[in-house]
Amino acid sequence: MEADEELGEEDEEEEENEERVKEKKRHLGDTKHFCPVVLKENFILQPGNIEEAAKYREKIYYFSSPEAKEKFLEHPQEYVAHNEPLKAPPLRICLLGPHGSGKTVCGRHLAEKLGIFHIQFEEFLQEKLMLKTEKKIGPEFEEDAEEEQIRKQELEELAFQANVTIEKENTKKPPSEIKFTEEEEAIRLNLMENELLPSEILEAILSEWWFKEPIRSTGFILDGFPRYPDEVQFLGEHGFFPDAAVFIQVDDQDVSDRLLPPLIEKWKLKQKKKLDRKNLIKEMKAKIKDDMISRRRAELLAEKEKKKKAEVSKTFFFKAGPHF
Repeated sequence: MEADEELGEEDEEEEENEERVKEKKRHLGDTKHFCPVVLKENFILQPGNIEEAAKYREKIYYFSSPEAKEKFLEHPQEYVAHNEPLKAPPLRICLLGPHGSGKTVCGRHLAEKLGIFHIQFEEFLQEKLMLKTEKKIGPEFEEDAEEEQIRKQELEELAFQANVTIEKENTKKPPSEIKFTEEEEAIRLNLMENELLPSEILEAILSEWWFKEPIRSTGFILDGFPRYPDEVQFLGEHGFFPDAAVFIQVDDQDVSDRLLPPLIEKWKLKQKKKLDRKNLIKEMKAKIKDDMISRRRAELLAEKEKKKKAEVSKTFFFKAGPHF
């Protein structure tokens, strides 16, 4: 009986709380719980602080800061709706998920359906460096590059010995030989060693998408950002508020099914290159051996011819005899 009474009281409390929330919502201003000043000036939906509230025409408005509240109170008519509702900003979505979760495929598809931009964060960073590096950089790319360089050197040395000309690939300078600007070096360290991007660089990049046209009025799906807790904090502290963050979760098997086929194809291609190189090295070694045998044979023949001539000269000398 007592338990039933307690449950009844809890239900009543919940209903009362719901009513209070509904009542509160009925009295919220045109921008609901978002700051009207940030919406007007930056075209961003930034949640207001309940400690920074003001009432205008019997409606309650929340503000992101005391400064925003002051601006509103000075000219409230600039920040409220008049003949029609305030225009909402476009969708800004952060799309997150582990490597191999398919977030880029989903991001592209969703962006196409919604008519907004798709921005792949790390791909954007790579593109900023590729004018100089001419290739992608990062731990997953460096290992193959180093291995390829060692094999290439071995092949070139053998080709020189064999007096064979091999077709040279377009050689790219290693990152250590490229002169980067301060910004490019920071991006390189971020891609290579996961070092955080400096605040000023991150702010410049994000400002392009949040505040500048055509992305500002179109919206975007930001694929693969934020990556670290520090970047999440940066978004909030600098006013870069997404409308939603979507995290894709997948089973390990799904990741394996997605990543394994291209990795196998890459491995097969690598093995084919190895075999081709091995055959070429074998041919060059055989040529070097044949050349060495030919040279030695030529040397022996030359020596034999020399001895023969010497013997002929000696015989002629003795037959003719000395003249006194």
